[in-house]
Amino acid sequence: MKSIRNLLTATLLTAGVLLTAATGVSAASAADAAAGAPPPGNPGWHHHGGPWHLLSKLDLNASQKQQIKSIMTAAHPQMEGLHEQMHANMLKLQQTKPTDPTYTSIVSQASQTHGSLSAQMLTQHAEVRAQVFKVLTPAQQTQLATLEAERQAHKHGARGGAPAAE
Repeated sequence: MKSIRNLLTATLLTAGVLLTAATGVSAASAADAAAGAPPPGNPGWHHHGGPWHLLSKLDLNASQKQQIKSIMTAAHPQMEGLHEQMHANMLKLQQTKPTDPTYTSIVSQASQTHGSLSAQMLTQHAEVRAQVFKVLTPAQQTQLATLEAERQAHKHGARGGAPAAE
C-alpha cells in the first residue's frame, strides 16, 4: 500500500513539474511573439540572440521584416534537415563503443559525413545572410557590419584571447 502511495505521489509531482514547465515555455513563447521576436527554430539565429538580436537594432520597416521572415521560413526546412542529420551522425558515433572492431571505420565515416554536413550548413547560412543583407538599406548594412564586428570583438574578448596587461 505504501509503495502505491509513493508511486502516486511521484506521478502527481512529475505531472505538476511538467505542467509548470509547459506553462513557462508557453508564456515565454507568447512573450517572444508579442515582442516581435522570431519563432524558435529559425535556422542559425538562436545563439545568444544571434543576428535577430542585431537585426532588431536596425529599425527595420514592416516590409523588411516580412521579407526577412520569408527568407528564414524558406530556409528553415533545409537547415532543420541538416541539423537532424548532423545530430544523427554524432549520435551514431557516441553509441559506438571504442572496443567495437569497426570503431575506427565508423569514426572515419562519421568524420567525413560531419565535414560534408558542416560545409552544407555553412553554405546555407551564408546564402541566408546574403539574402537578408540585400533587404537592408546601405545605412543598415553598414550598421549591421559594425554591430557584427562589435559582437565578434566581445565574443573573442570573453574567451580570454590575449592576456590583459596588469
